Amino acid sequence: MPAVLLGPASDTWRTLLDDAARSVSASPDLEAALAFARNAGRSAPHPGGGQTRQLWELLATAASADLTVARVLEPHLDALAIRAQAGLDRDTDHTWGVYAAEGPGSKVTATESPDGWRLDGAKPWCSLAAHLDRALITAHTGDSRRLFEIDLRHDGVTVAEGEWVARGLAQVTSSGIELSGVSAEPVGDDGWYLTRAGFAWGGMGVAAVWFGGAVALARSLKTAHDKREPDQIGVMILGEVDVLLHSCRTVLAAAAASVDAGAEHPDVLAQRVRSTVSSAAERISTIVGHAIGPAPLAMNEDHARRVADLHLYLRQDHAERDLARLGTKLLALEGTPW
Repeated sequence: MPAVLLGPASDTWRTLLDDAARSVSASPDLEAALAFARNAGRSAPHPGGGQTRQLWELLATAASADLTVARVLEPHLDALAIRAQAGLDRDTDHTWGVYAAEGPGSKVTATESPDGWRLDGAKPWCSLAAHLDRALITAHTGDSRRLFEIDLRHDGVTVAEGEWVARGLAQVTSSGIELSGVSAEPVGDDGWYLTRAGFAWGGMGVAAVWFGGAVALARSLKTAHDKREPDQIGVMILGEVDVLLHSCRTVLAAAAASVDAGAEHPDVLAQRVRSTVSSAAERISTIVGHAIGPAPLAMNEDHARRVADLHLYLRQDHAERDLARLGTKLLALEGTPW
């Protein structure tokens, strides 16, 4: 399982990524994924620090080998990066999640007392809450929201059971949690989590994972064609897949350089990257199926799981709604953005 690169790389870095991909491929179960994330967090670079491309190559390489591992790795590294952006030390002893979703009827409130901050309420979409050690979680502080760090083993944390019925990412259960008097440490000031440039950087890290998942499907297509000579349609689809992957690789590489250079309007950049990669990955998933037919979906467990995993993961993108938000941001800019 070779490395997924966004540009030229040293032999040493390529070898490290190849080794990581082999490690992921050999251990796709959840406990191994958690161990891989914890180990990777000890040395993985943070976005915006001059090695953003290398970070995204690590995420894409892990995703090309197994999307379950990448789905565990990405938020863990994001949490470590967020803590670093807030001036906190790197915590390599715990596994981390980031819980910032909001939902109808679900709200977490933060209350400060002489004994410190306490969180109460309900938070939806908390991936692996029953398996992780700690989490960064948003909570309401009056009219604003603030990020807090909590221990998921606290007696006041209750994880909902039986909600996850997904066929994709089946091991990465995402459920609601209830918080009752959970002690918490603030991370940044009110509003900091959503307004920092790192919020956009993290969103592009997710796109790097989507790219890696799409690369894996493209490799399945190439392998199928190597075993049996494709017809004209098969060759055409292979060419289209290559063009789509090239567009993703190019936009991710350029975005990584922009992040490290401190680009203006990181939210606009992030949405451009995410929409480019998600659209390409959806198209690749569709046309690879057209080219190789139903047999791999029915009889190849790795391929069938990879397709289901990527399909669910891509729904973190909000498709047309995200494009509408991008259009709104562009209208607010002075002059033409192109």
